[in-house]
Amino acid sequence: MLIPLFEWFDKLGISGTGVMQYVTFRALLAFIFALILATLVGNKIIDYLRHHQIGDMPRDIGVDGFDLKKGTPTMGGVIIFIAIVVPALLFCDLTNVYVWLMLATTVILTSLGFLDDYIKVFRKNKEGLSGKWKIVGQIAVGLILGLTLYLDSDVVIRENVETVQTEEITQINYSQHDIKSTQTTIPFVKNNNFDYKWLASALPDDWQQTAGWIIFIIVVIFIVTGTSNGSNLTDGLDGLTAGICAIIGLGLMILAYVSSHIEFASYLNIMYIPGAQEVFIYMAAFTGACMGFLWFNGYPARVFMGDTGSLMLGGLIATVAIILHKEIMLILFCGVFLVESISVMMQRGYYKYSRRRTGNPVRIFRRAPLHHHFQMEPGSVESLIKRPSHKWHEQTIVLRFWLITVLLCAFAIITLKIR
Repeated sequence: MLIPLFEWFDKLGISGTGVMQYVTFRALLAFIFALILATLVGNKIIDYLRHHQIGDMPRDIGVDGFDLKKGTPTMGGVIIFIAIVVPALLFCDLTNVYVWLMLATTVILTSLGFLDDYIKVFRKNKEGLSGKWKIVGQIAVGLILGLTLYLDSDVVIRENVETVQTEEITQINYSQHDIKSTQTTIPFVKNNNFDYKWLASALPDDWQQTAGWIIFIIVVIFIVTGTSNGSNLTDGLDGLTAGICAIIGLGLMILAYVSSHIEFASYLNIMYIPGAQEVFIYMAAFTGACMGFLWFNGYPARVFMGDTGSLMLGGLIATVAIILHKEIMLILFCGVFLVESISVMMQRGYYKYSRRRTGNPVRIFRRAPLHHHFQMEPGSVESLIKRPSHKWHEQTIVLRFWLITVLLCAFAIITLKIR
């Protein structure tokens, strides 16, 4: 929104107004603005939520014997939403199709989560929005994303097609023309991008590309749904999801920047994606918003993000990875989300299996998702896994999960070079 204004100022010869053409400058502004905006609006929103008693959610008892969670408002994801969308509208190029895809994901999933929290808080229904309607909303986001990437003529890449090795350097050559493609980057594999149309290789040649796009859209729906739900399941301790998403956001910022710069893309032997610089700026706002939210969500939390924030954060991470053709790397970036989701599936599956098999249901973990397993007192609930032998403090769990995410994101980026 500010880009045309500053371009006009620059034409008038006003000194310094040309800085808006620099991607790194706009990204830094978006980050700073998002972080400050989150802290500024956060207090007002929290006061409003407290005044209207939105989200009296007593949970775990603190070490001093007081319920630190009692009376903590929820629906704080509104803070993150505002802190992402406002800087994005101000500093991103609004003619870029990727910006509108990310905005659509942000708005739709925030609305879906808000509706879920609204039902829980105002209608006093602990179940919230029906799971099938959540899935419908997530599928809708996946369809919008997949179909837009398929149909929009501005969504193109330049494929890294040839490696020229000399005695001193390795040079990556790119195709001369922008193309639409269903390819994605594979970690550890040199000179090879996986193409979804290969899964339809048994079909006639004329049909393979169309079949590849159909498979791609199905994969997009699965990834958006899985990552959004993974983020939602991880949101259970003060600062856990917000901190993890800030770290992932920083990693995706790096991928977006190198993907939009043909020299850096060549150095890492990855696809060059025209227009991905705006993804870099949007993710700068995303990261700043998550960090700003931690001002209020760190232990002991003054506000919970609720589904209003957690569904959107995971879905937006998935959207960005798909835009950058790096969705396979989400296995590493979102490793904590993946393990948390698997722990829930294992817990429910084995509980039902043991109850049906022996009549005596057995848990694998003391409690799922996994972060609660480490939080519960040893021996408080029978489970197959007995360790750790002592209870971890909430802050310890959060910090360690953050550090694991840092390692996973760093390793994911390193894999682009170790091929």
